[in-house]
Amino acid sequence: MYFKRDIEPELIKHLDKKEYTIITGARQTGKTTLLKHLYAKLKKEGKKTFFVSFEDVDILSSINKHPEEIFSVTARPQRKETDNNRLQPYYLFIDEIQYANNPTNFLKYLFDTYGSSLKIIATGSSAFYMDEKFKDSLAGRKRIFELQTLNFSEWLLFNNEDDLKEELRMIQKQKDYVSTRKRELMELFQTFIVYGGYPRVALEKEPEEKIFLLKELKNAFLRRDIDESGIQHYEKFYMLLTILAGQTGNLVNKNELSTTIGIDHKTVDKYLYVLQNSFHISLVKPFFSNIRKEFTKMPKIFFNDSGMRNVLLNRFYNFDNRDDKGALFENYIFKRLCELYDKEQIRYWRTTDKKEIDFVVTESFLKGKAYEVKTKCPAKTISAPAKFSEKYSGYSYKIVSLDKNNTCLWFLKL
Repeated sequence: MYFKRDIEPELIKHLDKKEYTIITGARQTGKTTLLKHLYAKLKKEGKKTFFVSFEDVDILSSINKHPEEIFSVTARPQRKETDNNRLQPYYLFIDEIQYANNPTNFLKYLFDTYGSSLKIIATGSSAFYMDEKFKDSLAGRKRIFELQTLNFSEWLLFNNEDDLKEELRMIQKQKDYVSTRKRELMELFQTFIVYGGYPRVALEKEPEEKIFLLKELKNAFLRRDIDESGIQHYEKFYMLLTILAGQTGNLVNKNELSTTIGIDHKTVDKYLYVLQNSFHISLVKPFFSNIRKEFTKMPKIFFNDSGMRNVLLNRFYNFDNRDDKGALFENYIFKRLCELYDKEQIRYWRTTDKKEIDFVVTESFLKGKAYEVKTKCPAKTISAPAKFSEKYSGYSYKIVSLDKNNTCLWFLKL
């Protein structure tokens, strides 16, 4: 059974664009399922389509000789169109394109040779995305779409809670909407935040099986990310990742990590680069009006999936009884903000005397929103630190809390 993902309308809209459509994301987020769904949709509409997987060693061997060899297994499109010769595009769907010896050259050659008569929609995981040539040589020839693990709304759909998914939409869209089903949503939210949003994990009903699948993802697929990234010391990489899991929502001190793990600063930087580009972690930069300071201060660490974070720490007990529920909740708010804003708009603010605002979202020049995340709503109304309010008067300030107290912005409305 296919469950619609939130990114699908945006992908469908891009299918008519000349630029190639590249779907990236962590392993096991559903890229192949989504690609096959788009392929079936266009085929049903009568479009000229073909689907190949570069996991097929025979196809891979052929295209590694020359990009034109792809047409030994698919139909060949016409050459570039002219002003007087408008061509109907031929849609070529390619799964796991990162397995090609030189995927950048492969895509660049076909784009420059066949123009808009050939439209490629491809999936590619971390090894492909970390190739600097991919980013530089394909400028203007591709658009990247990142498929995340399930958000809470998608997770409800995967768990056959369609009516609660609609209830969540009403809460988020209507400012004054009063829901009578907050308790149900909260109970499901607590399951979601503990086990995360990998589709296979979401579809499994038994907690023991969810944990088994998460351990499999950690041991098998994370190891593949490491191997394809050329990292030699698996145990040190894994140690760093586990330490980061325990520091969710905190500052990343590279000096401390270097000393604790016994690796140099360059290796710490490499490990962090691999973890970001294999879509496991995100680093949030500080918010400063001085741009040079912004790039020299320590970032905060968040995980792109709470289930992966929890399996690294082997912590799966009930959310209400956790001593790290504040970190988990802040991680969720970060992920929710990433759904609403570009990730580069999201920062945190902190002074030398440790006054802090968890998230600052820049919407336009000198205007935006500031959010403080708390598991319990304060008994009295509090405002942003005076220094922040004085310097950034164009920013609103709100408390995001797990409480249902009206003095707080209840988190589901985000």
